[in-house]
Amino acid sequence: MQEFDVQDSIKGIWDKLGGWLDSIILGLPNFLVAVLVFILFIFIAKYVGKIFDRLFRKQIKQDSIRLMTVKVIKAIVILIGFFIALGLLNLDKVLTSVLAGAGVVGLAIGLALQGTLNNTFSGLILSFLPELQIGDWVETNGYAGSVSEINLRNIVIKQSDNNYVVIPNSKIVEEPFKNYSRTKRSRVFVNCGVGYESDLEMVRDLTLDLIREKFPQQSNEEVEFMYQEFGDSSINFVVRFWADVSKNRDILIAQNKAIIAIKKAFDEKDINIPFPIRTIDFSNKLSLNKGE
Repeated sequence: MQEFDVQDSIKGIWDKLGGWLDSIILGLPNFLVAVLVFILFIFIAKYVGKIFDRLFRKQIKQDSIRLMTVKVIKAIVILIGFFIALGLLNLDKVLTSVLAGAGVVGLAIGLALQGTLNNTFSGLILSFLPELQIGDWVETNGYAGSVSEINLRNIVIKQSDNNYVVIPNSKIVEEPFKNYSRTKRSRVFVNCGVGYESDLEMVRDLTLDLIREKFPQQSNEEVEFMYQEFGDSSINFVVRFWADVSKNRDILIAQNKAIIAIKKAFDEKDINIPFPIRTIDFSNKLSLNKGE
């Protein structure tokens, strides 16, 4: 009796495995077709994205919005291909069950990935923010560089030393940032000092004329010269002027040009730009050999 039950069990297992094998063989063509359809839709999404990218280049000036829109369109095309593939596999009921439980699962995932979702929504905000675009030179979170990428998780900044910095989107949204590229012209500051024996009015007029010549000012712009303080070795001043500046390097170039011109003009007029002087006293009033 026991041997009969074992044989029946083994026969039932083999019958079950045979049924599964038959199902796999019968479903193999549908599976291959579903895989091919899904791969086909991936390629379709790629080419559809290129087409829309070309169309949006003419209509949407902001690169971040264009790139984000193209990514969404590609994702929708791939999602359609995924649903069609499931239909070929006769998994419509499974898909319905998955979608029914998606609310609970989505809530759990949302609680577990609060930081990631925060970066995602911040990425959407940044993509449609006109004050920040790809190619802009910005300073934020202690870093400065050109924005090379904006995605749903972070932005990528290329620094002047050719290194890349990845900053989460939430940090950009929550922290202030300075964008040099939003204005074509900015004010540049150059600090200097002259000796106490100098004719201060002559120094002021000479510097103003020099900067106006090197950096022509537009309407409603002017060169400003202000003495700031009586320093230890010099009377210090700052000169402010407008120049074509769209990134930090442009400021350095303008400052370099102004400093060279000021030094050359001061040398021709024998205007002293003093440097700090320290007097060292080597006298030793407490010498032990003083009595000798």
